Amino acid sequence: MAAEISEKMATPPPSPTKFPAWIRWTVLFWLAIWIPAYWRTWGTANFLHLCDIAVILTCVGVWTNSALLISSQAVSSLLVDASWALDAIWRLFRGRALLGGADYLFDAHYPLWVRLLSLFHVAMPVLLLWALHRTGYDRRGWALQCAIALPLFIAARFTDPATNINYAFIDPFIHRQWGPAPIHVLISWLFMAFVVYLPTHLLLRKLFRRTPAATA
Repeated sequence: MAAEISEKMATPPPSPTKFPAWIRWTVLFWLAIWIPAYWRTWGTANFLHLCDIAVILTCVGVWTNSALLISSQAVSSLLVDASWALDAIWRLFRGRALLGGADYLFDAHYPLWVRLLSLFHVAMPVLLLWALHRTGYDRRGWALQCAIALPLFIAARFTDPATNINYAFIDPFIHRQWGPAPIHVLISWLFMAFVVYLPTHLLLRKLFRRTPAATA
């Protein structure tokens, strides 16, 4: 009896859930609507988009209380989503695209309600920053996101060039391909890793406490 009591006292209590149940069920409900809608409208290849993978991994991170997944997708999404929102606003008020990433939002060939689901780009930064406030920032997030992005860039190169997924064929600034396909993919990945992801990583390190999982 004494041994059982001693064993129970030595066993650490389970860690509390970082996110309220209603948030965890909401992200699951979102995926149940969003994935079929996007799949039917744009096809399976569309899920090679870095921003779409970010939605899935963020929801998985919230459901599983994974600070690492949430941190990696904050690295991936914060600047990209801000650019998407700027692109959409620019198109709305100026009548022409700034980068072209939000053009589909104004394409009447697709159902309006499906296009409006793309407003996740506006909600994602809010969700991610709130989640990081609760979990802390896992310093391994940058490395994980770089590892996630590379195969997505490579896979995007095997899709329809007209869709230009992840800008794997034509860059969004000068609108050209940078050399042969492997060189263009490598340059695109390096740009994201060091121009987009790394500054975001360094900023998040300063803004948020280190997550306990990253201190080991």
